[in-house]
Amino acid sequence: MDSDRSSWAVGWTYFAAFMMIMLGIWHAIAGLSAIIKDNVYTLGQLGDGYFLKFNVTTWGWIHLALGVLVVFAGVGLFAGTVWARTIRVILAIVSGLAAFAWLPYYPVWGILLIAVAVAVIWALTVHGRDVTME
Repeated sequence: MDSDRSSWAVGWTYFAAFMMIMLGIWHAIAGLSAIIKDNVYTLGQLGDGYFLKFNVTTWGWIHLALGVLVVFAGVGLFAGTVWARTIRVILAIVSGLAAFAWLPYYPVWGILLIAVAVAVIWALTVHGRDVTME
């Protein structure tokens, strides 16, 4: 492996860190809005036989907790350690799965969260090694 750091790859990793912070904030906003007023979100026609049909307040707490974890993961991504990057990839996967489960409640928001989670996973797995503690 080449030991030279690519500034382009480092930029993608920092992009992933900022996107994780934004992703966490978006999860927290969705969670808080569901907790504060549980009739903000209604289960659409797609969710009639949906196997992940929970109470909206339950989804709110799930999104709020996940949002806080993802924000801390995004902030911690600047450390650049391999174990931390692995945890960030796992949290981005969990975030994408939670957004997928949220699709019947708010499809556009869920698709946006999934797209950001995929971009974060790609940036961390392809270019994450270029940001290391030296």
